[in-house]
Amino acid sequence: MELEERVAELERRVAALETEGAAGAARGHAEPVAADFWALEGLKARLAGTGAEAADGAVLFTGAVRIPAGGRYEWQYGLPTGDVLDADWTQAAERFAALGHPVRMRLVREILGGRDTVAELARLDGLGTTGQIYHHLRQLTAAGWLHAAARGRYEVPPVRVVPLLVALTATRS
Repeated sequence: MELEERVAELERRVAALETEGAAGAARGHAEPVAADFWALEGLKARLAGTGAEAADGAVLFTGAVRIPAGGRYEWQYGLPTGDVLDADWTQAAERFAALGHPVRMRLVREILGGRDTVAELARLDGLGTTGQIYHHLRQLTAAGWLHAAARGRYEVPPVRVVPLLVALTATRS
C-alpha cells in the first residue's frame, strides 16, 4: 500500500507541474520549474486541511533583502483571502496615495539608499525646496512609509521595507 500512495503522490505532483507549465505558457512565459513555486507550494501545503481558509486561499508575501544603506531585512506576511477582501481598503488607498507622487517615491528611494537627513536630500536635484521636502516627508510619515529616526533623520521602518519592495514589484508586468 505504501508504494501505491507514493506513486499516487508522484502522479499528483506531475499533474500539478503540467498544469502550472501550461498556465505559464498561456501567459507567454517559459514553462516553470517546480522549484520556481517553492513559496506557493509551501503556502498551499500550509492551507491544506485548514477548512474555509483552504477553500478561499490566502495571500503571502515574503522577502529577504539588503538595502544600499546596509540594513538587512527578512519578513513575511500572509492573510486568508477572505480577510483581505472583507477589510476596509480606505487605509490602503491612503498609503498608496502617499507613494503616488514622483518626488515622494524618490525620497523613499534615497532614504533606503542611505541619504537620511533633510540636508542631504535638499542637495539633490529635482526634490524641491527644503519646505517642499518636509511637506513630502510629512505625507510619507503620516502614511507609515517613513518615520523620524532622530532629529532631522528619516528611515523606512523595518516592517515596511519588504512591503514597499513588494508593492513596487507588483507594478511590474
